[in-house]
Parts: sequence; C-alpha cells; structure tokens
Amino acid sequence: MRTPERIAPEAGGLAELDSLLTECRACPRLVAWREHIAEVKRAAFADQRYWGRPVPGFGPPDARILIIGLAPAAHGANRTGRMFTGDRSGDVLYAALHAEGLASQPHAIAADDGLSLRHTRITSPVHCAPPENKPTTAERDTCRPWLHRELELLAPSLRVVLTLGAFGWSCALTELAGAGWPVPKPRPKFAHGASAKIGELTLLGCYHVSQQNTFTGRLTPDMVRAVLREAKRVAGVDG
Repeated sequence: MRTPERIAPEAGGLAELDSLLTECRACPRLVAWREHIAEVKRAAFADQRYWGRPVPGFGPPDARILIIGLAPAAHGANRTGRMFTGDRSGDVLYAALHAEGLASQPHAIAADDGLSLRHTRITSPVHCAPPENKPTTAERDTCRPWLHRELELLAPSLRVVLTLGAFGWSCALTELAGAGWPVPKPRPKFAHGASAKIGELTLLGCYHVSQQNTFTGRLTPDMVRAVLREAKRVAGVDG
C-alpha cells in the first residue's frame, strides 16, 4: 500500500492533493470506523448517503488564512464530505465566518449547498473521523504528510494559521517547522487568543468550537469572531 508519506508530495496543487487524500486507507482503525458509521448512520440521517472517506480541506487555493481543526465528526464531515459541515461545531464556526465576511452564507448543511469561503481554507491534522473523536498518536503521525504538503502549496499566499484547540496548534507547529518556517524555541504555548510570529506567518489560537466548549460558555460566538477579526487584520483581508 502506498502511504501518505509517498503520495502527498506528488500533489502538484491543492485540487490534486484533495483528490489523492480522499482515497487514503493508511489507518486500519480509522478506515473501519468511518465506514462503519457510514453504514450504521444516525437515525436523523438514515435516508442520507454518508461520505465515509477521508475529508479533504475546503477553501480557495490562494487562501491567506488557514483554519486547522482536529478531525472530521462521525456524523458531520464524515457524512457530508466537507470540513465542519452538518454538525453544531460547524454551525458556530460558519456563522462566525459569515459574520466576518469570510463565508458566503452562515449555514453549512451539505457539500452541495453553495457555500464558499473567501480568503480562507479549513483543514485538519487528521482527515478521517476517529472513534470518540480521539485519534491515536500513530494515526496523527501517519496523516501528517497531507497537512505538510497543504502548507507547502499554500505558502505563496498564506499569512495566518488559526488553530481550533491545542491539538491543531501542536500539529501546526510541527508541520510549519518541517516545511521550513522558523518556529521559535521553545515553542509557543496554546491558549485562546495566543499569537506567535513565525517568519511571515502569524499563528493564532482559538478554543475548539466543540459542543463541550460552546454549550458551557467557555467559547462564545463573539470570542470566535474576535479571533477571526484578528486573523483578517494580520492577513490584510478587507471586509
């Protein structure tokens, strides 16, 4: 089997990278889980056909802002085939993106709902839905080449990397270092609102838009919008 380590560097552009990624079967546990969920389904979506494959990044190839999450949700992106679409985390994220002029509409229901992003791309360090939303260290490392190549391809336009949670922050620092950006030592620590300068890039931290955070009030829509406004300012994005 050809591994992401061998396949990802072959991608000459983001469209090719996304296409190659969707065929990945490198992690047996994740393959089994994503396909099991796609067959069993949730009762509310019993009449829908689940994507059940790795979920590629979403957004324009010349994005100035890259948002990095954790992994697809079992009945969200694993169902729709588009990052943060079809679940309550996405409801919060896309509403904030729309409010800040970075998304064409506030709702993300399905991959064919007409939603588009402006100056922004959304991705994750792990591209398959993991059991209990917890990928293993080995699964994270196996998936690394996809994010590595994505950062390389976005490099000409990219100015801000915004991570949703500590997992994305850690993975972003590892891949930025591997892709040649001058990551400081010691590495900056994650916090909501944290900011770190990495060469021409700025790394920003935001609590993850998980239900655990949004339902408890640890993360509010205004807090998400504030981080997005800072990302726009640093990236030089108008509107």
